[in-house]
Amino acid sequence: MQEPLLKTVELKKTFGDTCVLNGISTEIYEGEKVVVIGPSGSGKSTFLRCLNLLETPTDGAIYFGGEELTHSTDLEEHRKKMGMVFQHFNLFPHLTVLKNVTLAAVEARLQERKKRKLKISKKQIVAEENERAMKLLARIGLEDKADAYPSTLSGGQKQRIAIVRALAMNPKVMLFDEPTSALDPEMVGEVLSLMKELADEGMTMIVVTHEMRFAREVATRVLFMDGGKIAAEGPPEEIFGAPKDERLKAFLSKVL
Repeated sequence: MQEPLLKTVELKKTFGDTCVLNGISTEIYEGEKVVVIGPSGSGKSTFLRCLNLLETPTDGAIYFGGEELTHSTDLEEHRKKMGMVFQHFNLFPHLTVLKNVTLAAVEARLQERKKRKLKISKKQIVAEENERAMKLLARIGLEDKADAYPSTLSGGQKQRIAIVRALAMNPKVMLFDEPTSALDPEMVGEVLSLMKELADEGMTMIVVTHEMRFAREVATRVLFMDGGKIAAEGPPEEIFGAPKDERLKAFLSKVL
């Protein structure tokens, strides 16, 4: 029996007196494309941010690759294996596109060099990561923007660069937190198209989104969150085609 790549057990998160996550238990397997939907304030983004401990859970446990994360002594190592793409890109405005893509990958390799006492120069590491980054930029048709700064790019270009920046770390799973919600409508397609490519290539993905068509076409499983809980889950044909939960029916009637 395949072990889950990610697993949460009774995950809870409170902010003051407000309970945002109220006992989330789920398993995510390698190669799955899990799309998380639900009304605003249902806890979707908090759930995603808890998975790599950008938010510290109040209670419960998170397992990644079989190891319990909340008590891990090597959290940074685990985080390197989880690519995170945010709503607002989070590119460094003072760095070129190329430097944005390579920064974390170069730093990770320098740490690895120190830890394992490898005989490789910083110059060689930078050259190798630059070469990988250029291939990733070529893949999204933006290699000509390598020396440009984020302020000169469209929203769609920024988000695609944010995605390849995460890919530069060779993650085992990609977490997407509403990656298209800050984009103009005409730019949404170019970002979703790259995400579909990644899905087709077998990348494990957890996507919080309001794009129901994407959820229908790409998800292997849909989680519907409401009130800090998973109120319904199943394959997209069941969630969208034959919803049983009354709250899910009410939600879909507003968004479809």
